[in-house]
Amino acid sequence: MTAIPVHPWSTAENLTSDALTAWVKARLDRHQQALDRLLAEPGPRTLENTLRLYDDAVFELASTGSQIGLLNSVHPDKAIRDTAQDQAQLIAQAGVDLALNQKVYQALNEMVAESADPATRHYLDRTLLEYRLAGVDKDDATRARIKELQDKATLLALSFSRNVQEGGNTVTTSAAELDGLPPDFLAAHQPGPDGSITLTTDFPDYLPVMTFAKSHDLRRRMFLAYNTRAYPQNKQVLLDLLGIRKEVAEILGFSNWADLATADQMMESAANMRAFLDELDEASRAGAEKEYALLLEFSGQPQIDAASRGYWLEQYRRSAFSFDSQSVRPYFPYDRVQQGILSTAARLFQVEFRPAPHAEIWHTDVAAYDVYDRDTQIGRFYLDMHPRDGKDKWFSAHPLIPGVLDHPEGRRIPEAALICNFPGGKSGDPGLMQHSDVVTFFHEFGQLMHALLGGHQNWAGISGIATEGDFVEVPSQMLEEFFRDPRLLATFAHHYQTGEPIPAELVLKMNRAAAFGRADGVRTQLYYTTCSLRTHTDDPATLDLDQLFRDLYTRFLPYQWIDGNRMYAAFTHLVGYSSNYYTYMYDKVIALDFFSQFSKTNLLDDPVAMKYRRTVLDPGGSQPGKEIVQKFLGRSQSTEPFTNWISEEFQPTPAVYD
Repeated sequence: MTAIPVHPWSTAENLTSDALTAWVKARLDRHQQALDRLLAEPGPRTLENTLRLYDDAVFELASTGSQIGLLNSVHPDKAIRDTAQDQAQLIAQAGVDLALNQKVYQALNEMVAESADPATRHYLDRTLLEYRLAGVDKDDATRARIKELQDKATLLALSFSRNVQEGGNTVTTSAAELDGLPPDFLAAHQPGPDGSITLTTDFPDYLPVMTFAKSHDLRRRMFLAYNTRAYPQNKQVLLDLLGIRKEVAEILGFSNWADLATADQMMESAANMRAFLDELDEASRAGAEKEYALLLEFSGQPQIDAASRGYWLEQYRRSAFSFDSQSVRPYFPYDRVQQGILSTAARLFQVEFRPAPHAEIWHTDVAAYDVYDRDTQIGRFYLDMHPRDGKDKWFSAHPLIPGVLDHPEGRRIPEAALICNFPGGKSGDPGLMQHSDVVTFFHEFGQLMHALLGGHQNWAGISGIATEGDFVEVPSQMLEEFFRDPRLLATFAHHYQTGEPIPAELVLKMNRAAAFGRADGVRTQLYYTTCSLRTHTDDPATLDLDQLFRDLYTRFLPYQWIDGNRMYAAFTHLVGYSSNYYTYMYDKVIALDFFSQFSKTNLLDDPVAMKYRRTVLDPGGSQPGKEIVQKFLGRSQSTEPFTNWISEEFQPTPAVYD
């Protein structure tokens, strides 16, 4: 094969639209060449002349699509982002073509794999299932219709995400309205010549305002600005996408999209999903009602609206637990948090992270690191961690290249990126992070480690985060729990001015305060999850998005609904996770059960950490999710740790503080 650059970028300055288009064409040509060689094989079908060539095609498609998707989300030049979006559609079309290619399916189906290792058999079985769920066994006319619909869905999904990415709003305010905000926030938001201050709906502005601003009017304006940042343009885009998904599901013999989307998941069916959600509803209802009653009594108000939820939770925690969340922010300057998370992961999983200053990057803000296991490089990752114009405003671990032990051009190491929007990144700004920011960092880094440590398989199609979709959030949510350990935090959470480690007593207060509102948080997740499910089971032709989201909000949450809230227009999980947002809560159950196996007095050096790496992270997608759970726990997952977590009042083990 002709050598093609691994990445489409070298630096942000010299990448052109023409070069990007040419790079994609070359990669798609190699994808097609692998398929042509596969189909030209006269047989009999073997791993080398069939599955290997199929996997080579998968590697080209996956690594090309992931890297183009990254540029679409983060590149500083809008012309490059626009080109990347156009190319992403072409790559997605190639994926649809492959999923509906009967000849490739027949070739794979003719293979006899009894002598293959379990990972290979799992890969083949799952691939054949995905082919059938894509409609490969339908007639020519039906497959053509499915392809037409899927191509339209791809364009709609890209448009939805781009509208959110580039649709941020601003709020004009005054210094008086910023009463309650921390000093570093005020210092970074000085009034202009006319005395006004402009806030964005990016998280470093949005989250502090919603948590600390005393002005209800400011919170309300910020809430509406945030929840309308892709409205009205995305309303019809979403309805059109839902209509296409409904038609595809019905063509494939399913009553709705949710049944199709769960057919290859651990959950197995939409009916099982509903039963699971009913369990969480029952488990969280009483606790959430108690929490809201305490908030109401404390606030002295007849009701609390959606824009004031975060503010009153903060105020109650200050009073009831003597914990002011601003008190921990000086201990969480961005640079120290980043180094602390790197050190924590390195110690837990016995790897080393080395800066890679000569790595090719797409923006000067990006930092690259190589991952070593002893003296062997096993991965590379990129950190793009602060907001900028045109960049995706969300937080995600983004796999870039699936690792393959046996690639035609030699061993490929996995690569991945973290795309985040944390405070900091500017000269003179320490980037003081809130409690929830640090939890999010732990969360995303857990997913990153899954991509890298699980990226050492014989096949690209099962490398890295290639498990069932409703297992992918387990590693991220498991690592979140480490943030609660005082001794771990003391290793890196040092005051940005004095260097003093965070006091254990303050961590205990933080943990107890964080435990308050957990049931409320589960109800919020139930709201999002049920919205995701209902939008994919109700008929889009008669679906009233505004009424549905309002009705479900009032069903699950006690806070007063705010008219004008169009959060569905920026709920990008409706595009990526479709009906399956339940993944977060389902995986939280598993993650908490996993975390319960660790010693709470020896988190950093517990041998269970390496067992976890070997049995959960290292396999990548080479085993079914339920098998991974069984191997680590020695049983199926239990909901008991989750139930205890909802109602927990944090009581430290004395040995932790000796």
